[in-house]
Amino acid sequence: MNGQPDPLAGESSAGGAPTYSTGTTTVGVVASDGVVLATDRRASLGGRFVSNKRTVKVERIHPTAAITLSGSVGGAQAYARQLRAQARLYETRRGEPMGMDALATAAGNALRGLPVSPLLGGVDADGPRLFQLDAAGGVLEDEYGATGSGTQVAIGAIEGRYDPGAGVETAAELAADAVATASERDTASGNGLVVARITADGVDLREYDTAAAVAVAGDEEVVN
Repeated sequence: MNGQPDPLAGESSAGGAPTYSTGTTTVGVVASDGVVLATDRRASLGGRFVSNKRTVKVERIHPTAAITLSGSVGGAQAYARQLRAQARLYETRRGEPMGMDALATAAGNALRGLPVSPLLGGVDADGPRLFQLDAAGGVLEDEYGATGSGTQVAIGAIEGRYDPGAGVETAAELAADAVATASERDTASGNGLVVARITADGVDLREYDTAAAVAVAGDEEVVN
């Protein structure tokens, strides 16, 4: 999962264990009634060896919000756990879930210095929201975005086709197509997709073998 080159990719960590990363393509698209996050499922060692073909690169971190993960696998997973803990603590203390502005700020602050490039998508009282985060703590809101080594191809697949008035199912098909298109050209992306449909009702996270399957009901595997 790597929006920026991982300096440790393909090298040994301080303890001598190999550092795994995923080159990755992650996409976020805002719909009229929700947000869609989509990623490929390939993880690699140094970008040269496919170490895992079923990597789930979307993490639910809030009742109605999730993030995509790109960068070092260990760093990304630790980041997701930290952000999930912050969201739960906030809800416990205040008796209500974090709004997306507060969650985005917390996500940006927690990211500083980590080799991770996530997208944060969610729904609150202000509607569906999508944020792109960077390792310097930057938080940018947009209607669609992408991270990882397949970013340029994925954005090209979305440009000109994005419709802000479309529903979440149409957005899911667009996001899936963008990931699949990037996977055709980016050797570090592939092995199917994970798609999260995020609405006011929650986060629906599913795995697919092909982008075409996203539009076919019943042809998916629910991620536990």
